Amino acid sequence: MITLLSTWTFGLALGFVALGVFVSYRLFSFPDITTDGSFTLGAVVTAVLLVAGFDPAMATLGGMAAGGLAGTGTGILHAVLGVEPLLAGILVTTALASMNLVVLGRSNVPLTGMTTLFDRAAATLGPPVAAATGCDPGTADEAARTAFTLGLVATACAALYLFFRTSLGTAMRAGGDTRSMARALGRDTGGLTVAGLAIANSLTALAGGLVAQYQRFADVQMGIGMVVWGMASVFLGAALVGPARLGGTLVATVAGSVAFRLLVATALRAGLHPDWLKAATAVVVLAALVGPRLLARRAVAPAVR
Repeated sequence: MITLLSTWTFGLALGFVALGVFVSYRLFSFPDITTDGSFTLGAVVTAVLLVAGFDPAMATLGGMAAGGLAGTGTGILHAVLGVEPLLAGILVTTALASMNLVVLGRSNVPLTGMTTLFDRAAATLGPPVAAATGCDPGTADEAARTAFTLGLVATACAALYLFFRTSLGTAMRAGGDTRSMARALGRDTGGLTVAGLAIANSLTALAGGLVAQYQRFADVQMGIGMVVWGMASVFLGAALVGPARLGGTLVATVAGSVAFRLLVATALRAGLHPDWLKAATAVVVLAALVGPRLLARRAVAPAVR
């Protein structure tokens, strides 16, 4: 039971990566490679602030802000300096590889003995859960961590939904879909892109900070492959739910992250060697991309005949 709850907690935490990729790729059509670097940056800054004695909530917000600055840098390279989206993300991620190492001071930092957000959640919610369900303290504490992470994700989804339905949020969505329309409405599409990437990478950095606290360590290599994870979650969620409006798509994106984590855990328990995990991730992304199209063609083919 604890293993299943842990899988859910981890999948929900990485749901913030999926939400970040959703904002940058789905809403702005911007293939943002900064995701890998901003995830690590969020983890690194959060860990350093925790070690320095900062409150866990403040440390997490600090990591989130650092990710937002990274996204802003990518947006400025593209919108102001005219650098292509992929190259802008690669340049910022490359710079962050050195920055993360300098900030952390070494390749990894353990957080053993540090009070984290998950410790507070377990201390606050664990005893009531144990009393209500009769489960052992370890299971109750893990259930409390899962509930806490679910609450954070639900709050983020609600905030994104409300924001992207405001006039500014609608303009940002329009700028991502049709830039000429946004310009016709008098909106600065470059500024909208910078703001969108800042939001996307702050969400990704939040995921990094949460994962670092949950795993109790931060490592300068922990962000490798996060952009693929985010893409897999977005496409898997879309494949599971199908066409949906903004609110449904946000929920589907997080559901895709949890489903993908469950698939990974199941594959590892079934005997998949960890060395093949990245290859399996690529296969899942490909299946989520191609599968719906193949099913749609099969559905149309009888009608054509």
